[in-house]
Amino acid sequence: MTTTVPVPDGWPSTEEQARAVQDELREHVILDEPGPPPGTGHVTGVDVAYDDERDVVAAAAVVLDASSLSLVAEATAVGRVSFPYVPGLLAFREIPTVLAALDALPCPPGLVVCDGYGLAHPRRFGLASHLGVLTGLPTIGVAKNPFTFAHDDPATPRGSTSALLAGTEEVGRALRTRDGVKPVFVSVGHRVSLPVACAHTLALTPEYRLPETTRRADALCREALRRTRSG
Repeated sequence: MTTTVPVPDGWPSTEEQARAVQDELREHVILDEPGPPPGTGHVTGVDVAYDDERDVVAAAAVVLDASSLSLVAEATAVGRVSFPYVPGLLAFREIPTVLAALDALPCPPGLVVCDGYGLAHPRRFGLASHLGVLTGLPTIGVAKNPFTFAHDDPATPRGSTSALLAGTEEVGRALRTRDGVKPVFVSVGHRVSLPVACAHTLALTPEYRLPETTRRADALCREALRRTRSG
């Protein structure tokens, strides 16, 4: 079942308003909790797909059993794009539909894995941190690209890491999930430590470069978007 989502009342409409919200919410990010142990409980992937011509965004939340990676539950939501495209403020385009998809799940999501960034963000408040603060859930970001941050190439074997750096500050890690394959970029969102975030990412990548949570949520939100076109 797909939830239809309006743009929330009072949602930011300008860059200045959105940055003010980031500044306010960033103060509530929790960085001193380790987070749930990898391979236990539920782990949920969230992702979105856009139809820019129709100004529509579809979000998916896919819950997996963390030990077996078998499907537990899934939900989708579709709504109007709630903010213009501005680098560093993408969460404001995605949050309402992602929250609706999470709310539609029939079970607790456990750890939430975002296809994007947490602290590895110019304002240290990417989608994973934003979502974590709003929901109180432990969250991490696993991104395909390093945004604007520098890193050395990790060693070739799976599990190798290198620091993702803003100057001298480590904001995340480049993590090799397949031998010799381009790394992913892991950062803390909320209520999870960076070593535990990397351990979760490795547990979620037994076969492919990207986490199973992301792969399945990506496929589901694309299917939800296709359904809106056919409907």
